[in-house]
Amino acid sequence: MAVVRFFAAAAEAAGVEQTVVDAPSTGALRDQLVGAYGEQFERVLNQCALLVDGVRRDGDFPIADDSRVDVLPPFAGG
Repeated sequence: MAVVRFFAAAAEAAGVEQTVVDAPSTGALRDQLVGAYGEQFERVLNQCALLVDGVRRDGDFPIADDSRVDVLPPFAGG
């Protein structure tokens, strides 16, 4: 099962900083997270980057059982 870590607004919307999921791909992961955390989380997730094992992955990318997925909202500031 993959470890999913939430940061900043994503953690606030989910109400947790980390969870463990069994999802074969980033597309399935998004569906599971929205089902678990609801519409407000979905609005945040739609603006987030997903990093699978430290590399940004767009689209429907495969997730290994031992992967770490970071959910990162856009950063501001300078």
